[in-house]
Amino acid sequence: MQTNFSPEQLADPHVAESEQILRKCVHCGFCTATCPTYVLLGDELDSPRGRIYLIKDMLENGRAADTETVTHIDRCLSCLSCMTTCPSGVDYMHLVDHARIHIENTYRRPFKDRVARSVIAATLPYPQRFRAALRAARLARPMAGLLKRVPWLKTFGVMLDLAPAALPPTVAKPKVHSAKGARRGRVALLTGCAQPVLRPEINEATIRLLTGQGIEVVLAEEEGCCGALVHHMGREEQALKAARRNVDAWLKAADEGGLDAVVITASGCGTTIKDYGHMLRLDPAYAEKAARVSALAKDITEYLADLDLPEQQARGLTVAYHSACSMQHGQKITTMPKQLLKRAGFSVRDPAEGHLCCGSAGTYNILQPEISAKLKARKVGNIEATKPNVIATGNIGCITQIATGTAIPIVHTVELLDWAYGGPKPAGI
Repeated sequence: MQTNFSPEQLADPHVAESEQILRKCVHCGFCTATCPTYVLLGDELDSPRGRIYLIKDMLENGRAADTETVTHIDRCLSCLSCMTTCPSGVDYMHLVDHARIHIENTYRRPFKDRVARSVIAATLPYPQRFRAALRAARLARPMAGLLKRVPWLKTFGVMLDLAPAALPPTVAKPKVHSAKGARRGRVALLTGCAQPVLRPEINEATIRLLTGQGIEVVLAEEEGCCGALVHHMGREEQALKAARRNVDAWLKAADEGGLDAVVITASGCGTTIKDYGHMLRLDPAYAEKAARVSALAKDITEYLADLDLPEQQARGLTVAYHSACSMQHGQKITTMPKQLLKRAGFSVRDPAEGHLCCGSAGTYNILQPEISAKLKARKVGNIEATKPNVIATGNIGCITQIATGTAIPIVHTVELLDWAYGGPKPAGI
């Protein structure tokens, strides 16, 4: 793609990077075949190629974002399926990240959108606030239908629909979980923000499985939200603050006792943490440290694949494996989770259209509920067609989203692996 940026514009490293990304696009349109929003809506501007044209026009002309551009960029799930398909290697992820930051800095959203986004950014990344909000949501749930009929309160009605009917109890965890038997390794585990509130059993299963395999697990002091939720809302400073805090926390743990990896059980977080080196590349105080953390970051299935877990007898249980977009497209992890499940004795099936997003995508199911609901229905239909006993996936957002559309139990992949290697049977199976 030909570009026409001025030397003054290219002096901005963010613009210079986006210009190089834009120049790689050859307009081939391969991305349209795998883009969920284009598949659903059939609008060129709701395809990666269309959004690239909008971003190019906005950045090249140095203008503030307009309503049309914002509408179509907001509809992007950041599923990154287009990057898997693209034959030219267009780095759409970093291009749309830059576009969202530009939108956040130059576009004044309607009041109702500003309020909703501010509430999300101030609540979801903080476990105590998130838990308090969910408890309040249980009381307000009967009002969900009414709120959704009021345009400026619609988003809050959607939030109430998504809130769980009950929350698991909060249990304090020690900061170090010793390996059982001879120690084979030492890792830090990202505890996360939404996951320990909604499904604390995922981290519990992870700790149990790793320590049972001789791995010491550290929950680093001061570690918090990875920053993904606000990063995808264009709130750059809030995201970078979260990244710096985690970099400091994990490198302190590494300096104190060494780390083989920073293990992550939410693939959406994993994609972001593996990108810390890029996010902080222009920060002289953190560039090198962030790159070190990104190099340590591993999805739990990546780490387990290196442990050579023993093969187990068949369990007679059929698992539909849903590969989260952030897993298969963001981190390019496609076979490891399924291989681990098969080795653990499960029969694994791949649903049709596995490359398409389930519609969760961080806060997408809150901010774009209509498109999200259509994607969920499509995903659930494909999963149910495999006639599984249970659904497994590696991302809390997908778990929460899919669970609202089917009666089939859905668990994290690590919960099934923990059960196969001596842990308790996951609830609901």
